Amino acid sequence: MFRKLREKLKTFTDKASRELEGMEEGLEEKKIPKKMEKEKRKEAKKEKKKKKPSKREPTKKTVKKDVPGEEELFAEGRIGKKLREGRLEDLLWELEMALLESDVALPVVEKIKTNVKKDLLGRKVKRGINIESAVETSLKNAITDVLTQNPVDFDIFVKSHEKPVVLMFVGVNGTGKTTVIAKIVHRLQREKISCVIAAADTFRAGAIEQLQKHSERLGVKLIKHQAGADPAAVAFDAIEHAKARHKDVVLIDTAGRMHSNINLMDEMKKIKRVAPPHMIIFVGDALSGNDTIIQAKRFDETVGIDCAVLTKIDADAKGGAALSIAHAVGKPIAFVGVGQGYDDLITFNPRWMVNRLFGEDT
Repeated sequence: MFRKLREKLKTFTDKASRELEGMEEGLEEKKIPKKMEKEKRKEAKKEKKKKKPSKREPTKKTVKKDVPGEEELFAEGRIGKKLREGRLEDLLWELEMALLESDVALPVVEKIKTNVKKDLLGRKVKRGINIESAVETSLKNAITDVLTQNPVDFDIFVKSHEKPVVLMFVGVNGTGKTTVIAKIVHRLQREKISCVIAAADTFRAGAIEQLQKHSERLGVKLIKHQAGADPAAVAFDAIEHAKARHKDVVLIDTAGRMHSNINLMDEMKKIKRVAPPHMIIFVGDALSGNDTIIQAKRFDETVGIDCAVLTKIDADAKGGAALSIAHAVGKPIAFVGVGQGYDDLITFNPRWMVNRLFGEDT
């Protein structure tokens, strides 16, 4: 997971660390006359004798922290190692190329660069601090910042909202939208929340049959019409069924229309008008990189999305879509798919991704 991007971030961290290690400490020493120097040495010896610990009070050992907090990394005074602006710009250019090669969207690349530069430029790393930890912490903070975008708590939203809660799923073909619906139904069932699925993808051959299989396995009601029927009518009927049977959540599957297909996008507007959803969830394929960002933006412009689910993230070596979508679209990631099983859908947490980008899987 994210192997290529992890390697590129590691390369940047190593190079920046070596640059800082090679810098001279920013302390300008003044020449002291020899007589004054001797006097200072005598005074220092006297002070040493006074502060000498007794046998009952052992000397306290200073333990260096492997990953210090930001307040422990940088020096406020004149002592410390400082990275010069010219060399930092060169390093940031290399970081930009590494991120772009990993399909990270350009606005997100610029945001990360700006944050890293602000954090490192002109600041001095304290003596005795692991330089690599200082650089890595700055990079982690920059990435966490772009991943944190108005976080949504899906579970709280569903439990606290007036019933039935209507969820509409949008996205192009092949992203795993139907499977995501089944996974979310499974998740809600574990919380004793009742569900109804609306098979509003009446265009794709086999879409209704696929949902039928999932509904039978999960023991959930599926509202369906014949192939080619009006998708908005299917969604409307599902909501009416949920109201009549006191069901908690309605999950509406929609046709996997391309974001460039105007007629099909207009059909999605009709579904939203006839069966108003409380939350619109965009489902994107993490392997599609920047295409996923373009799709999410188009769906957001057309019907307005509230959050995103990224599928196939377990097979994503680059990590560009996962790193970009929240900041580029301005909508949070609710879940990520990490496998084919019903349990392989996990709540997205920025720290979870940052840890994996830096090889910390715990």
